Amino acid sequence: MLIRLMLRLLGEHRAAVWAIIVLQVVQTAGNLLLPTLNASIIDDGILANQPGVILGLGGWMLVLTAVQAAAALGAGYLGAGVAMKIGHRLRRELFSQVQAMSSQEIGTFGTPSLVTRATNDVQQIQTFAVLAFTMLAAAPVMGIGGIILAVEQNAVLSSIVIVIVPVLVLIMYLIVRRLIPLYRQGQALIDGITRILREQIIGANVIRGFVRQKHEVARFAEANRRLTRNNLQSALLVAGMLPMIMIVVNLSSVAVVWFGGHLISSGGMEVGALTAFIAYILQILLAIMMAMYVFSTAPRAAVCAERIQDVLDVTPALAAPALAKPAGPATPDGGGVAFSHVWFAYPGAESPVLADISFSARPGTTTAIIGATGSGKTTLLNLLPRFLNATSGEVRLGGTDVRTLPAGSVRQRISAVPQHSHLFSGTVASNLRMAAPGATEDELWQALQLAQAEDFVRKFPDNLHAAVAQGGAGLSGGQRQRLCIARAMLRTADLYLFDDSFSALDYATEAAVRQALAPALETATVLMVAERIPTIMGADQILVLEEGRLVAHGTHAELLASSPTYREIAESQLALDEQP
Repeated sequence: MLIRLMLRLLGEHRAAVWAIIVLQVVQTAGNLLLPTLNASIIDDGILANQPGVILGLGGWMLVLTAVQAAAALGAGYLGAGVAMKIGHRLRRELFSQVQAMSSQEIGTFGTPSLVTRATNDVQQIQTFAVLAFTMLAAAPVMGIGGIILAVEQNAVLSSIVIVIVPVLVLIMYLIVRRLIPLYRQGQALIDGITRILREQIIGANVIRGFVRQKHEVARFAEANRRLTRNNLQSALLVAGMLPMIMIVVNLSSVAVVWFGGHLISSGGMEVGALTAFIAYILQILLAIMMAMYVFSTAPRAAVCAERIQDVLDVTPALAAPALAKPAGPATPDGGGVAFSHVWFAYPGAESPVLADISFSARPGTTTAIIGATGSGKTTLLNLLPRFLNATSGEVRLGGTDVRTLPAGSVRQRISAVPQHSHLFSGTVASNLRMAAPGATEDELWQALQLAQAEDFVRKFPDNLHAAVAQGGAGLSGGQRQRLCIARAMLRTADLYLFDDSFSALDYATEAAVRQALAPALETATVLMVAERIPTIMGADQILVLEEGRLVAHGTHAELLASSPTYREIAESQLALDEQP
């Protein structure tokens, strides 16, 4: 998986990759030639008392050193640049993929895991790429070249290489084989600790309110302990690599000096040749060490590549039309909505969330949806902007099945206030302009006025440019909800969706908001989920959901007379003498 991913990412950087390889070959060739020149200086210059040879060969060594340094700098610069571009592209692809995925697909991975994959996992791929560009091309050239030149210096001593290379390769294999499962487990543990941190930060007030700090500290400590234990095991394996290699290197050096000394004393080898041979042995060992270091990071990078590719391989159900052909052109009713025998169920679920839902809503009307918690109200709304796709049946907007249209084109015709009033870090203006990037300040104030949010925004020192923290921290629930309503009203849409969008408002403010919104929504189709009976009493039709089924529909008065479920809800909220 790692190789496939790297080859795909490197496709647009072929020229830079080839340049890195050439520069590393030049750098390594310089390293390999230096011991031979040094041996000639000793044998043909110093021992033969030839100053000219020493100066000439010394000059060539300086030139080679300068070329080697320049090649190393060039390869390092290009390698770091390509590695950073790989990381940039991976983060961009992951972000685009997550944006195209449905909430169901996102839930399959989990938000903490997706965050870890887009940050930590990509960082591991970048780290591996930097090491690979720095060492991986140089290592085989240095190792093979060192063996050839060592044999050229002395074939008898070269038998030591035949012994030490397999030993080092075996060490590398045993360590890498053990690292792969540890790294795979480690990435899953990072997901877990990220999830716990996210939960504890977001739910800090709940934890403090129920005095559960000690329990949560213990839960985090356990997750932290498991991650530390995993990291320690992998770190010990990597750390143990160097001592084992150094033992082999030192024993090899002793053997070379021992046998080389005997060869010199017997006249079978010159002193310069022995120094060159020792240098080549060290270069061979260095090449193997470089390869081992790269391969010690490869298991973690391979695990991260699998995790990243798992996300990229998902075919988002909402990214393209789900049906083979369109249901037909849009009819003149614009934002008219029609559900025809719609079912929705999550894969593997025992029962559907929605079952055989059929109704229609015309432009200029308000359709309210009410029911117990878990009855499928939010899911029903989510089918219209294609946050989810119906399992079967048709959801039509303007006469066209929404599944035959790209999700983006459907959402351009819809403006929604979600159940959870989410605001983004930035300013009041930047949050509002998410719905209409080109909106003027006058238009922003008009939208705030409709949502009854103008007064509190004007009290901010910077008004529209007041800072908003992530999630709207520092604002009350009602303020966040009104800002979300103002954001939705900035967009002129065929269909407006309000998902329990007045729940944080007091009755007086809610009534003022609904009264202000009425003229602006006069020609649009409005679908509204609500829990309060007063919120929906004036709706043109009310849908009553129970366990995912549409059990009744009609006006408030009709349902009071005909629907026991609706009447039970109404009686629990309103005094009977207040009901018309």
